[in-house]
Amino acid sequence: MSDAIQADKRALRAELRERRNMMSEQSRDAAAAGIRTRLDELVELHRARSVSCYLSTPTEPGTRAFVAAALERGIRVLLPISRSDGLLDWTVATADDEFTEGPFGIEEPTGELLGPIAVNDVDLMLIPAAAVDPTGMRLGWGRGYFDKTLGSMARRPPVYAIVYDSEVLDEVPSDELDQSVTGIVTPTRILTLAPERR
Repeated sequence: MSDAIQADKRALRAELRERRNMMSEQSRDAAAAGIRTRLDELVELHRARSVSCYLSTPTEPGTRAFVAAALERGIRVLLPISRSDGLLDWTVATADDEFTEGPFGIEEPTGELLGPIAVNDVDLMLIPAAAVDPTGMRLGWGRGYFDKTLGSMARRPPVYAIVYDSEVLDEVPSDELDQSVTGIVTPTRILTLAPERR
């Protein structure tokens, strides 16, 4: 990866992180309600009975209400757990999950580890992003967990990145290791994009 692309990614991430930190609690609550509605619609659209998702941090578009509601509806939800080798383990979410702080200060469930390939069996993947562009190129937060996961999957289900409306950008910096997504979920819309770039 070129130094210029790395620098562009760092600068854009810093700007996006600052924007998220400046959001009011009211704006975050409204966005979380919108995300919940859009994700419910997406699950119905794909008739998904099993999804992978993640537990949003306080500044991310909120996914926690969606996860709780999905469990109530009998949908199997896999949540990621960070590993030191850069891969993700997965665990099945439950209504009475207990949590611990992961290696990057992010809250993670303490359930039984299913291993990295468990995600291969879901009907729909919902993943975090800093920004996404209309080609489906996703800018993550720089650790590469989801790029490695997507890059290692022989058969990918539909993959949707969750961002705020202002984070759907005309273009995001990318390199050969970055993985594209098939769609974008924001608080106000679901964008299903052209077939994935590989």
